[in-house]
Order: sequence, then structure tokens, then C-alpha cells
Amino acid sequence: MQRDESQNQSRIELPAQPQVQSQEQSQSKPYKPRKGNYWQRQRRSSLRGTAEQPGSWVDLLKSLSFLTASSLSLVTVLLLLNMVRSGTGFLGKIFGVVTAPQPAPQVDVRSAVVQQVRGVSELTTAIFVMETVVPTSRERTISGLVVGKTTLLYIGYGEVRAGLDLSSLTADAVQTQGDSLLLRLPPPRILDSKIDVNRSKVYDYDRGFMGMGPDVAPELQDLAQRKTLERLIQSACSQGLLQTANDRARLAISQLLSTTGYRQVTIETQPPTADACPPPAPELPSGNPAESAPAIPPS
Repeated sequence: MQRDESQNQSRIELPAQPQVQSQEQSQSKPYKPRKGNYWQRQRRSSLRGTAEQPGSWVDLLKSLSFLTASSLSLVTVLLLLNMVRSGTGFLGKIFGVVTAPQPAPQVDVRSAVVQQVRGVSELTTAIFVMETVVPTSRERTISGLVVGKTTLLYIGYGEVRAGLDLSSLTADAVQTQGDSLLLRLPPPRILDSKIDVNRSKVYDYDRGFMGMGPDVAPELQDLAQRKTLERLIQSACSQGLLQTANDRARLAISQLLSTTGYRQVTIETQPPTADACPPPAPELPSGNPAESAPAIPPS
């Protein structure tokens, strides 16, 4: 037994001593700092410091909102106190401003009448139709001697329209007084004159003995058409077409303005101007039969 105890005592192990690394081993392994953890800690601390600052922008916004709400509440209380002291007078003033009578709308009657009449533009109130026979001719000469003659006989059918140009009407031509309206119309004039080419034709074309006359059919036909238009206008003016247009224009405009609400509507007309009809053309050779038709109202 004594031998065994001695053996156990001899077997007691000493605690392990820490191993000390040599300087060479420590220098061979470089130090690696934990950068991620360090920067995260710095960021958390900065955020905590910002939130804990008393003068941050969050506190500023809270202060501004509080001041705004307080101002609105104060203004509301003052308005309520003023309404209570004034009674119904304050409300009456407010409703008086809202429901104040508005000025009556003003209508320029003269401009309205002018626009209504000008919408008609050219008012045709009379049409003159006429059929006429116009002969034309041209001679061929040699050393002053006539050796041939060409004649053309043209039957022309045309019409002339007369009326008023209402587009030139101004507000000065309208006068109103109470329930009376006075309108001064422009003078009548020839609005249009034309030849009906479908009904007009060359009745005869002759170049004379052995065809010695010049072949000038287009020129003679054009001359005959111009003479036909001149005859149309002269005949229309001589038979009082412009006066007829004036009388019918007075009646038509009176009916147009009868819907304006005026009890008395007066229409004044003017006589035709000096240049309304062209001067008479020189007379053609005798033996030119012509037939004319009286003026007829427009369709």
C-alpha cells in the first residue's frame, strides 16, 4: 500500500504552462482588424447622437405645426366672438356681399342689327333676262380695196342680277329710339351679269363670195358676246331694274327686322349712284333684231 501511494504521488502532473510564441512567429501572422464591426458601431453611435440632439429638424417641424394649429384656433375663436357680439348683422353683411345685385347686361342693339343684316351679304332682289341677236363682221382689204367680208350672227341669252351689297353696312346706318328702329340701306347696284352659253349660239357664219373673207370666227364670237353683255346691262337700267331692286329690298329687310321686337321699323333706301350703270355703247349697224323680256323676281 505504501508503495502504491508513493507511485501515485510521483505521477502527479503539473499544470500546463502557457506556450509563449516567439517574436518571429508573432510577426509572421499580421493583425486583421474587424473593420465591419467597427464601422457599424460608429454608425449606430452617430445615429443615436443625432436622435438625442434637442435641436434636430424633427423637433423644428413639430414646433412649427404646433404654432400653426394654435394660430388657426385663435383666429377661429376671435371670429366666433365677433359673430356673437354682432348678432345677425355680421351674417347679413356676409350674405349681402355674396348676394349683391349684379349690373344688368348691356346689349349693343345697333351691332346686333348690323350683324343680322350683314349675314345676308349680297341681297339679290331683281333679275332681268334678255335674248338678243348681235351681228358682227370683218372685211379683207388689198391696197384699200375690199375683196371679201366675213359675217357672224350671234344669238345671245343672258341675265342681270341687281340688289344691295349689305356687307358694307356699318353701325352708323342704324338708329334706335325707344321702340322705333331706323335702318338706312346702301344704294342698289348691278351684282352680276352673265351670258347663258348653253342657250346662246352662233346662228350664221359666212365668209362671203368664194370664201374671200378672213377666217376670224373666234374673234367675231368674242366680240358678239361682249356686245350682248353691254346690251343686257343697258336694257336693264333703262327699264328700271335698280329701282325695282330698291323697292324689293325695303320689303325684304323690313320682314327680316320684324323679329327684333321693335314696334316700328323704318327702312330708308338710297338712289342708285352715277356709276351703277355703264355708259351706253355705240350703236351697231341697223338691222339687228332683238327681243327682251321684262324683269322677273329671283327664284
